[in-house]
Amino acid sequence: MSTPVLSSTFLLTLLLLVGLVFFIRASVKDRTQVARFISEVPEESLLRQLQQYFLQRTYVLTNSGSAPNQFAFEGIVRPSVFLAVFLTSLAAIAMLCIALVLSILLPSLANVFLGLILAAPLAGVFYWRKAKRPETVLLKVEPASDNTTSGQRVITVTAHRDEISELQRALALVSAE
Repeated sequence: MSTPVLSSTFLLTLLLLVGLVFFIRASVKDRTQVARFISEVPEESLLRQLQQYFLQRTYVLTNSGSAPNQFAFEGIVRPSVFLAVFLTSLAAIAMLCIALVLSILLPSLANVFLGLILAAPLAGVFYWRKAKRPETVLLKVEPASDNTTSGQRVITVTAHRDEISELQRALALVSAE
């Protein structure tokens, strides 16, 4: 192969490796969002349902709020085994690609470059350590401000986006937006 082809292949492989590093870093990024839902369930029953839901998901009530009907729950986010294996696999493939390109460029060091694949499990370890962290869910239940919606309650939830979507699915909440 000619040198320009090898050089451009090496450059593209390095760019893909940089993208992989950012992908691995993004896997542990905090994705906290605020969502508002509307419910027609009476306030006492709604508060009981919300507390029961979060207690079933191993959250602990840490603060019943400085304002009425405001709650804070805290729990530990468990890392995903699938995602740890997936990231390790992606890192192994990326290291193999880099090793192959480098071994073509410098054939005398081919065996050394194949040793780069041994660094792939670091991606899974990085994800596993960073993804297991405490997470706080803030809830606020208040009456709807519209005059036409006298029996409705507005629930404001500040939590991870996956937790919000699971809450919406589990309690059949309607989005206020």
